[in-house]
Amino acid sequence: MSPGSDQLSFSMATPGRAEREATGASHDGEHRDYGRIRRVAEGKPVSGSKTIMARTMLPSDANPYGNVHGGEVMKLIDACAGAAATRHARSRVVTAFVDELSFLAPVYVGDLVTAKASVNHVGRSSMEVGVRVEAENLLTGKVVHVSSAHLVFVGIDEAGNPVALPPLVAETDEEKRHMRAAEARRKRRLARKRVSDEREEPKQRE
Repeated sequence: MSPGSDQLSFSMATPGRAEREATGASHDGEHRDYGRIRRVAEGKPVSGSKTIMARTMLPSDANPYGNVHGGEVMKLIDACAGAAATRHARSRVVTAFVDELSFLAPVYVGDLVTAKASVNHVGRSSMEVGVRVEAENLLTGKVVHVSSAHLVFVGIDEAGNPVALPPLVAETDEEKRHMRAAEARRKRRLARKRVSDEREEPKQRE
């Protein structure tokens, strides 16, 4: 992250075709059943797919002033979240969109950056994965929280069609809290999509 961009947040919260199909949400907000999606009855615990990735930031990851580019952190987030999603689904997954991503502190060359990902919520064939990123100064031992993100993945088969995902089992109070928050975010995403579609319809008739 370069100077002046230590605080950055953005949202890419408009569900695309992938999530609409995965959740069964039509343009009018109704749900429809996709025959190709096979239901999976056996649930999997959140703990079963938790994933941790870490790497030391190098000069090639940073600008001339030693600040690590935000894109390097984003790449680690996507890789860690994708691994967690794949471990839960045990199928191919694709990133549908990033709901929330924020940079809370700078990262410097030499820092050990660790991403911790866990599945927060699972729908029919889409799932939300939360990621927390921390950076440790290896010389002082100081650890700072540098980023948090929520990403949505869709499970697909070899033909690119959505596949059913195992239900998620939240065992701890924290996991249950994360699941409730993820459900609320999903409802907001779909509500925003309905509003967006309603605004586009008059333009298409013109």
